[in-house]
Amino acid sequence: MLIIPAIDLKDGHCVRLRQGVMEGATVFSEDPAAMARHWLEQGARRMHLVDLNGAFAGKPKNEMAVRAIVEAVGADVPIQLGGGIRDLETIERYLDIGVAYVIIGTAAVKTPGFLHEACDAFPGHIMVGLDANAGKVAVDGWSKVTGHDVLDLAKRFEGYGIEAIIFTDIGRDGMLSGVNVPATVELARELTVPVIASGGITNLEDVRALCAVQHNGIVGAITGRAIYENTLSFSAAQILADKLTEN
Repeated sequence: MLIIPAIDLKDGHCVRLRQGVMEGATVFSEDPAAMARHWLEQGARRMHLVDLNGAFAGKPKNEMAVRAIVEAVGADVPIQLGGGIRDLETIERYLDIGVAYVIIGTAAVKTPGFLHEACDAFPGHIMVGLDANAGKVAVDGWSKVTGHDVLDLAKRFEGYGIEAIIFTDIGRDGMLSGVNVPATVELARELTVPVIASGGITNLEDVRALCAVQHNGIVGAITGRAIYENTLSFSAAQILADKLTEN
């Protein structure tokens, strides 16, 4: 089980939001590359980047910060990146600079043909981010809730050849209210592709809870506000996850 630190980028800074609300952003670092090096030193084996401005604008807005992070951590730590990725040229550019996985969210829901093309063009490098509000998928930086069921879309997308699904419970993201384990398990059980949990991880008990159900196909957990506000020690979380899932 990978514990994956999140670095959310807004205006070139490392921030965290509550329930995706941009106006409520808390700046945790003005040097995202230094923050990435910090998590690397703490034992991170993968990092999760989100271009928040890009998610709302529909095109990359923090590419310079992404490049700096890739250069800071090197090739040893895979980086997964989402936010404003709407065309094949953007995917190719990010992969060329060293990003390992590109996460497609809104575009996967609105234009599934694009997702299919991306999987064909860049096999092994495409993940889908499905963000749920009461079981329904949200798009456009979580500002709009669709009528699509998470599970229905996930099943369709796994047939395209995606690498993994990142499942976020919007209601819990950035709220330090505990991860939605039942909803994550329900999704993972129905899929053959791996699921990465996101949203609400608060402490080591949440890590224990996810590790207990990782056999359902949950391969990682993204954590943000908890490791920035010190309700969760990142290094302790990864050590615990390794211990609990070593078999």
